[in-house]
Amino acid sequence: MTRKVLFVDDEPHVTEGLKRALRREPYEILSAKSAHHAMEILARQPVDVVVSDEKMPGMSGSQFLTIVSQRYPDTVRIILTGHASLETAIRAINEGKIYRFLTKPCNEVDLAVTIRQALQLKDLMAKSRRVLEKARYQSAVLRELEEKHPGIARVKRTSSDAIIMGEETDSDLDRLMEEIKKSLRPKAG
Repeated sequence: MTRKVLFVDDEPHVTEGLKRALRREPYEILSAKSAHHAMEILARQPVDVVVSDEKMPGMSGSQFLTIVSQRYPDTVRIILTGHASLETAIRAINEGKIYRFLTKPCNEVDLAVTIRQALQLKDLMAKSRRVLEKARYQSAVLRELEEKHPGIARVKRTSSDAIIMGEETDSDLDRLMEEIKKSLRPKAG
């Protein structure tokens, strides 16, 4: 799947310049001339990273990125502005939950590296969510097994941390393994 980066700036020569500068990067570059136009693009297709100007008619970049953070929380948000102020940066960070705040003119290499890092962050966040979901599922399975077989989740160990096997017979263990396998199968319903 092709990664997508959306540049939002009311000055078309800026977005065209960014497209030219980043044309060899491994992602598709989209552009929007306003926050409203960008929202239309976001509604039609998933975007991995949004890079927005701050000063635009109708809606500021930080206001726009606040909406993006609420509607598309998995989209990484970056401000690229020629009108930097401490107040703007604080608002963008606190409300828009931006990843980076860059100022114009921005070095092309710095921008390319920042976007690549943003894409890596997005991948790590997705992986983290998958691991968390798996851990929650495994925890639920363990709780269910513990309800059916009290004490099953407890492990006895020797002083050297070796696991002590109980007095269960092979048939007890086989029956238990079958129950575990059955509980791990997706339930119909």
